[in-house]
Parts: sequence; structure tokens; C-alpha cells
Amino acid sequence: MPTKSAFSRPLRISHVISGLNVGGAETMLTRLVEWTDREKFLPEVISLTDAGALSGRIMASGIPVHALGMRRGVPDPAGILRLAQRFRQNPPDIVQTWLYHGDLIGGLAARLAGIKNIFWCIQNSDLSVQGSRRTTIATAKLCARLSRSVPQKIVCVSERAKAIHVSLGYDASRFVLIPNGADTDQFHPNAEARAQCRTEWGIPETTPVIGMAARYDPQKDYPTFLAAAALLKADHPEVRFVLCGSGVTSENSELVGAIRMAGLTGSVLTLGVRSDTPRVFSAFDIATLCSCFGEAFSLYLGEAMACGTPVVATDVGDSAYLVGDTGRIVSPGNPPALSSAWAELIQGEKLRHELGSAARRRVREFFSLQETVRQYAELHAASGSATTKNA
Repeated sequence: MPTKSAFSRPLRISHVISGLNVGGAETMLTRLVEWTDREKFLPEVISLTDAGALSGRIMASGIPVHALGMRRGVPDPAGILRLAQRFRQNPPDIVQTWLYHGDLIGGLAARLAGIKNIFWCIQNSDLSVQGSRRTTIATAKLCARLSRSVPQKIVCVSERAKAIHVSLGYDASRFVLIPNGADTDQFHPNAEARAQCRTEWGIPETTPVIGMAARYDPQKDYPTFLAAAALLKADHPEVRFVLCGSGVTSENSELVGAIRMAGLTGSVLTLGVRSDTPRVFSAFDIATLCSCFGEAFSLYLGEAMACGTPVVATDVGDSAYLVGDTGRIVSPGNPPALSSAWAELIQGEKLRHELGSAARRRVREFFSLQETVRQYAELHAASGSATTKNA
């Protein structure tokens, strides 16, 4: 990475994303800008829609957030022109976009404004026709056509996601792999937090807890989770299941009805969105993600592993690469396989502890937030140094 003396001034970076509600990409962006070296880079965040739940946290770090008020899922050519005008009036050195809509709108606006240093970021793997919006699929296909002319580089969080997008027509030569990273200082084993959470939830210390942090969305495949939970409960009635994420509340009548139909009333706790996920993940005995499509590189799984919690996940995106031999990987949409993997770890407390310790070591060695921030900084600095020298 160029040293500070290589730049005549800090590089201005505009991060463009469709919104700032809680999600994997949004959280990764938030942590990236929080950790940005302000002596080398001056970040701002532009939300194409509203400010979102994470905007306050970003602004608390001294980083400006701008919400453009575009309608979600609605093509807005005028919005592209407004953003381009904003870039012309106050041009950044680098535009880093996030997710398909951010890539398309932010990328085109930057090009119209004459900005050359444009970086896209892909956080999805495959796009299911059944689970993805038509506008999202259409946007991804349009981005594929523009990938040879708009972005300088395309950041991709997983090898599988890269392969899938290359098959969609994305320019393979522009991809750079930067996995999402977990803050291993914030996410770590915490016996005190575990005990506190168990007390809050009314769950005894010795009761096995299987947890999942995922928004209520077809991608996350809650039906498979609940079907597997019902199978497990038949042999292990003492097990409790803790769910958290956007839409995962007692007010979600669809979810509550599915829990009741599965015979799991009283065995499942729904927490909604949590701001204390390091505490929550420390209280899990097993962390699970059972997505059936779309995952690229799960930030949640890395954070749970950093807490010393073993993982059981479906083989979607790069989950198998992330977990390695520190957990269990099963085929998606397969409740018996998911239940069997849970049962193996429930019955082996020593195995759980060994896998949890190995999981934390793996994240610290390969998938730390510090390493992710370093790689983004290296990417941005390499392209931006010429800009500052010519300023």
C-alpha cells in the first residue's frame, strides 16, 4: 500500500448503496467506513433510498450520510442524473458502489460525471427466479452488459459468486476477491454475556441452543429451519431455538403460524433485530444458516465463528470455504440433513468446544475485518494515487 507521503491529500471516497437498513452488505459497509484510515481516505455514504437504521451509527463516526429518496425497486433515470450532478459539483476521487442497484445507478452516475475510479461490489451468488425480484434480476443482467465499460474493478466476496456472475456475462478480468471480515475484538467468546442472555431468555445454562440470525426472507429458508427443528425436537425435546433478524418477531403472523404448525410453540424464541449480536452469538451452542440461494460470503457466520460458536450451514455460496473443517455443511433444502448435523453436535459437547475454538482461529487467520479493510485500502490507494498526483 502506498504510504501517507505518496498522497498530496486524502482520497475522497463516495460509497453508494441502495439503502442502509440492517443486512450483511450494509453492515459490512458500515464497519468498513468506521475502520477507514481518515488520514488516507475521506469517506461519505450515499443511500439511494432513505437513511435507514445504520445511518446514525455511520454519522456517529463522523462520516456524512446522504439519502437521495429514490423509490425502492423502481427504475429512476432522473435519479441517475441527479446523482451525476452531485458528483460533478463535488467530485470524489473514487466511487465504491454496493449491491446491484448501487452498482448500476452509482456506476452510471459516476461515468456521466467523468469519474474514472469506479468499483462495484457483489455480495450475492446465484439469483433464484422464485426468490429474487424481477427488477433485481434485470438489474444484475444489465450490470453484466455494462461490466466491461463502467467499473474499473469489481469486488466480489466469494469465488463461487464470481463464477456465477462470469457465467451471467460479467467481465472476468475485472474481478477482485475480498471476503467479508469479522471484527474479532468485538466478536469473541464471552461467558458473562452467554449467562446474561440465557437469563434474559429464560433458558438454563445447560439447555442446548441453536440460533440463526437472518432476516425473514425466502433466501434464508425459514421453512427448512423449522422442519429440521421439528425433527430434532422429537429426539431432543429440551433443545431451544433462538431466531433474530429483520421481520423475525412475534408480530410476523406468517412466521408465528409456521412455528405453531411445526409443533414448536414454546421452543422457539424470536428476537427481531439485535444491536448486541456479539452477546447473542456467544449464547448460541450452534449457529446455523440454512439459505437456499443467493448467499455469497456470510458475515453472520464469520462473526458467530469468531465468538467460538460452531456452525452448521447449507452449501450455498462460499459457506463451505468459510467454515472449512470447523463445522458442518449440509445440502440446502434438506431438513433431515440439517437436523442430523445439529444432533451430532448436540450429543458431543467436547466436539462443540473443539470446533468452536478452531472456528475462531480460522476467522482470525483468514477472515478478520482488519484484513478486509486492508485489502479495500490497498485497492483504493492503487487507483487513487494517480488522481492525487495530478490534482
